[in-house]
Amino acid sequence: MDKDGFLFITGRKKDMIVLKNGKKVFPDELEMLINRLDEVEECMVFGMPDKKDKNDIKLSVKVVYNKEYVKEKYGNISKEKLEKIIWDKIKQINKTFPPYKYIKNMILTEKELIKTTTKKIKRNEELKNILQK
Repeated sequence: MDKDGFLFITGRKKDMIVLKNGKKVFPDELEMLINRLDEVEECMVFGMPDKKDKNDIKLSVKVVYNKEYVKEKYGNISKEKLEKIIWDKIKQINKTFPPYKYIKNMILTEKELIKTTTKKIKRNEELKNILQK
């Protein structure tokens, strides 16, 4: 609730990411801003287990880039350069949030995310695929 008494729903409870410090992050609010980028077709924010501290989670994002827009705007750009361009834009988005909501890792792909028949991202299946790699 804000100071004027308006209630804001920020996401689904089952999608909520709880960090080691107890802070709660709703992926929907981050995804909404990242999806506004022209280079991004779709994305999914998730908690990636930290390699150094298994009890900690790093906020990460899997980005499917918009092939047509990228080709039109950047031509035959390398994946590394495109990754840097998108990562720089995500860092700018990070600055609009408190530090605990900063995205610290990005996976860039051209492969569409796994979805249900109603076009909602299957978060659990996507996360299984990411963690298997």
